[in-house]
Amino acid sequence: MTASAPTFDKAARLKQLPPYLFVEIDKAKRRLQAEGKDVIDLGVGDPDVPTPAHIIDALKRTVDEPGNHRYSFTEGMPELRAAIAAWYERRFGVTLDPKTEVLPLLGSKEGIAHFPLAVTNPGDAVLVPDPCYPPYRSGTIFAGAEVVSMPLLEENGFFPDLGAISQRAARRAKLLFLNSPNNPTAAVATQAQLQEAIDFAKSFGIAIAHDAAYSEVAFDGSKPISFLQLPDATSVGVEFHSLSKTYNMTGWRIGFVCGNATLIAALCQLKTNLDSGIFQPVQWAGIAALEGDQQPLQQAVATYQHRRDLFVDGLAKAGWKITKPAATFYLWARIPTTEPSIAFAARILERSHVVCTPGVGFGPSGEGYVRFSLTSPTERIQEAVDRVAKAL
Repeated sequence: MTASAPTFDKAARLKQLPPYLFVEIDKAKRRLQAEGKDVIDLGVGDPDVPTPAHIIDALKRTVDEPGNHRYSFTEGMPELRAAIAAWYERRFGVTLDPKTEVLPLLGSKEGIAHFPLAVTNPGDAVLVPDPCYPPYRSGTIFAGAEVVSMPLLEENGFFPDLGAISQRAARRAKLLFLNSPNNPTAAVATQAQLQEAIDFAKSFGIAIAHDAAYSEVAFDGSKPISFLQLPDATSVGVEFHSLSKTYNMTGWRIGFVCGNATLIAALCQLKTNLDSGIFQPVQWAGIAALEGDQQPLQQAVATYQHRRDLFVDGLAKAGWKITKPAATFYLWARIPTTEPSIAFAARILERSHVVCTPGVGFGPSGEGYVRFSLTSPTERIQEAVDRVAKAL
């Protein structure tokens, strides 16, 4: 007798993940492309600007060295940790111990998603901004912790109202996610707001995970501060950075986290059981990025600022007023109609063949907004502006 093939089901934790709300827009995009339509995708934040040549050269040079093809250490090469600490000193005036307060990552997304596993227990509460970068929420769910949403409202500068968090939730919370400059809202937190978060965390014994992936993509001469610049920050938290956005290295998968040594050690212990570190030539390339010529970064920021002005000014002429962001390469635009964000994004796609991201996909409080990414060539941005203006 032949046994029937077993049936399998995905884990219950996967069923707890929020639904993928963009499926219909993705289907419509693929349909239009299959029909030969020219679709401009401003939905994904993947820089079109090339990785600087000196970074690529560092990879090429070190990939030929046989010793670089063996297992790496989870904690990263000492040379990379030292380069990260030196960069923090130059950029923010923050002194870090490269041995205990710095940890390279396989991209900041990986570290962020794993962080709740390292510092929370099942049933703990994690305070998560809404809207937010999705791994804050998914990492919490995978850890068996409870997501407690903190609405980001325009009247509060898209920063959490910590006073609105219930005492019960605050006492149960073990982790607070913050993100400045913010994805998707592009808001930049003030020093006072970050200090308020530190004081709040100290009061309730909560760890802070501050995502600063976009700190170097800032406009009009502004320089967003580091969470770790503030007094007592390292006593309560860590800060995540990514080379993806700063140096156009999204596919390289390299980032880092700095701050509280106990929290860093916990994440490192977890990662020791999950991965075998970053390919060493990529680490050498990361050193070249941090220590090398920063002119390509300045040029990329100038390009994004030009695209921001082009987009916002162009749609303003069509009657759609969008606030110019001070940082990130995103535009967080309040919808000029009463439509749900998914319906509005679908209509824009059908009429203009331009993809934008519905705000509700980042959380319920993102309803009423859409996000445009400025990571397409400038001429395509101009074409998108012209098309969307006509569609309105």
